[in-house]
Amino acid sequence: MPTPASLLPAFRPKVQERLYDFYEELRSADELFWDRHLGSWIATGYAVVSSATGDPGLSSVRYPDLEAVSEELRPLARVLSRQMLYNDAPDHPRLRSLISKAFAPRAVATLRGRIEEAVDRIITHAAPTGRMDIVADLARPLPLTIICDLLDVPEQDRPALAAWSEPVAEAIGNSRLDADRNREASQSMAHMLDYLRDLLTHHDTPPAPHTLRALVTAQAENTDQDFDELLANCALLLIAGHETTTHFIGNATLALLRHPDAAYQLRLRPELMPVAVEELLRYDAPVQLMLRRARHDLDLAGRTIAEGQTVLLVCGAANRDPAVFPDPHVLDFERPGGRHMAFGHGPHFCLGAALARLEGAIVLEALLNRLPGLRLENTAPPQWQRSLNFRGLTRLDVAFDPPSGDHDSGAQAIPTAGSSSGPGHAPLGGVCPVRPGPGDVAGP
Repeated sequence: MPTPASLLPAFRPKVQERLYDFYEELRSADELFWDRHLGSWIATGYAVVSSATGDPGLSSVRYPDLEAVSEELRPLARVLSRQMLYNDAPDHPRLRSLISKAFAPRAVATLRGRIEEAVDRIITHAAPTGRMDIVADLARPLPLTIICDLLDVPEQDRPALAAWSEPVAEAIGNSRLDADRNREASQSMAHMLDYLRDLLTHHDTPPAPHTLRALVTAQAENTDQDFDELLANCALLLIAGHETTTHFIGNATLALLRHPDAAYQLRLRPELMPVAVEELLRYDAPVQLMLRRARHDLDLAGRTIAEGQTVLLVCGAANRDPAVFPDPHVLDFERPGGRHMAFGHGPHFCLGAALARLEGAIVLEALLNRLPGLRLENTAPPQWQRSLNFRGLTRLDVAFDPPSGDHDSGAQAIPTAGSSSGPGHAPLGGVCPVRPGPGDVAGP
């Protein structure tokens, strides 16, 4: 078959289902190539992606000329340009340091009880029904709850923040929206900033101790920090803090449902959970690419990148590079070496990585141990969000055995410990690595 000349087909639903096969076709042809349809260089190999993330000649600034941005998107672009994600040194470390304390591993560890409580409430509510949409019922509300707890957002205000974040996340992950969608994203960001400004300056309700709201309020009162910068970065945390974790939970659950031997192994050996989380992040990352822009003419993997040209670093493809991850389409919880790129690399390594890992581990443990017979409710291909940047399911319907024991025995189930037959049965101790089967996300 002809070699794909562009990353753009990844938008198509049929390509989304076999996305990593598509990446392999791109990488096998050339690990770094010029995409005339997107007007960008596309990097798919691990070596070039990892080297580019730390290259000082490549900038993270997404909108170097705000006047060149469409009128509908310009208000949103102006806010994004104040966020740490789209800044270089010295602004990037300065902005990151303002709120990094709230996401240090020790600080995140204190959230374990709150996360477990939220997951327990969701699972307890769903258990008698025998049915759940993992995305709508669990993966979306849980991270929103936790990030809103960090920001000290009152319960009644959270649905509005969730509604505002969706069009903004869509605009961040999709540069080909029409004028109306761009305008909606800009308006949603304006509403979010107005809300956050009121939340952080409303002194009738003092911030709860040890919350991000308390930290940011102290920063605003005790330094000459630009308050608009603080608001912009709080908005970033609110959006990124729940959108990407939502996608990770959905993607990881689907991977385990499609690999029952791996799920069985993880249930039998819970000590594997930390490395399983890393492997699931590598296998189907919620963030698929990073954008960089050349500050000046430079050499990258033997190619001359001209000043101002963009380079799309496809970390989802790098995570399946066989040069670093042998048998990359295998889900292997005992995989040696190789650091995945799901949280980025270099100075912009994801600030919320520790929180995402903790939430993912708690959710997966609950699903595997508290919902017996967990299985996909239907065999229809999953529906993915249309985005080159974010990879996430729009829904994931599952069934499981309710407490009464009534269940649909015809669906594909994850076998419980001690079972002697059934799809994906593994002997004691589990069998892993597990190779993709028909219809797997990695393709046939």
